[in-house]
Amino acid sequence: MTGKRTRIINDPSDLVPLLQAFGSAVHKKIFDELSREWRTERELAGLFGDDAGVHRSVALLRKSGLIETKWRVPEPGESPEKEYHSTYSRIQANFQATMEDLSELISLTFMSDEELREVTEKLQKMVNGGNNSLSNLSRELGLSQVFIRGVAKRAEGLAVRGQRIEPYEEDF
Repeated sequence: MTGKRTRIINDPSDLVPLLQAFGSAVHKKIFDELSREWRTERELAGLFGDDAGVHRSVALLRKSGLIETKWRVPEPGESPEKEYHSTYSRIQANFQATMEDLSELISLTFMSDEELREVTEKLQKMVNGGNNSLSNLSRELGLSQVFIRGVAKRAEGLAVRGQRIEPYEEDF
């Protein structure tokens, strides 16, 4: 693990995907394997089983910026595949938050998908309709900006870009 970079966290909402990733045994196993060497999703599924949620883990780790991607040069006659490797071996947190904001983020992290479905769907609909301003979304949904940032970092189809929430698509 020597020679890897340090992830600097300046926004408390960045804790949401980190806590999700390391609060799950499956995500943690996949991250640990990707810390050791480059692997494709197919190889990870072979190691951990197809039903282990490999694709979901890789997508979460990619969205949170914890792994990097490159194309594996294929053997003659085979198709190229993306392979993944962990980007960071250390973390440095540099932020202040109220206890209320921090408790909201931690609570949000461990809510079930079902508990968050309604707010996530409303947020996605508003963002896809062109309402991207964090302050507008907060006012219209009656939720704190910190909570909305956390939801966007957790949701598969949303991304935080400064003070805006934007649609996010995987480039698989």
